Amino acid sequence: MNAPTATPRLQIEGLTQRYGERVALQGLTFSLPAGCFAALLGPNGAGKSTLFQVLTGLFAADEGDLRVDGHPLRGDAVSALRHIGVVFQAMSLDLDLSVERNLRFHADLHGLPRAVATERIAAGCEAAGLTKDLKRLVRELSGGNRRKVELVRALLHRPGLVLMDEPTVGLDPKSRRDLRRAIHDDVRQRGSSVLWATHLVEEAEAADRVLVLHKGRLLADGAPADVARALGGGSLEEAFIRATS
Repeated sequence: MNAPTATPRLQIEGLTQRYGERVALQGLTFSLPAGCFAALLGPNGAGKSTLFQVLTGLFAADEGDLRVDGHPLRGDAVSALRHIGVVFQAMSLDLDLSVERNLRFHADLHGLPRAVATERIAAGCEAAGLTKDLKRLVRELSGGNRRKVELVRALLHRPGLVLMDEPTVGLDPKSRRDLRRAIHDDVRQRGSSVLWATHLVEEAEAADRVLVLHKGRLLADGAPADVARALGGGSLEEAFIRATS
């Protein structure tokens, strides 16, 4: 594993986002150190997708500061976004290209030398069990294997921060487990940090840290057991339901 860095992978201070009169995110403040697997737990409409849209530069926040590996998104978006890898909730691969061509296109966008891209694609696909599928069209793959391709793609440029936006939606239990294992391995081996958005308590329970988001506000932040206690006790599921009902 790479040596940990003192600079947070993600640092957010006072982040606020509005849609007209509606406040989607209100004064969010938190940071993620290197080597942290954090679950962003919230019901539908909590503001998880809005936060990811701000983090990926799709929207500019109305207020607040956001830094990725020390690079300010507002003042140096190119550098900040270069340190982010994303697996979106909606599948974002080109169905009519092969697995390899999808991955090479992403590597080219990030300016990876061809030899480096070839090595990383091979290693990533081998680790994900996709080597035999490199030449297959993405449309021929199962939903679980498509997700694996998206994860390999997200990690090709070795980002410090990996964003996972409800990535297990529609996957079978084995595919969900395999995806979680793969991203935990990356956190452990490279010291990356992951922000995994979910509304499933069972996924949050497997995280190092849970951030509970509700109506754009951060209700609790800490280890799963600590969050459950902070929200009134009982299991994390009971506490979460009680706090967000």
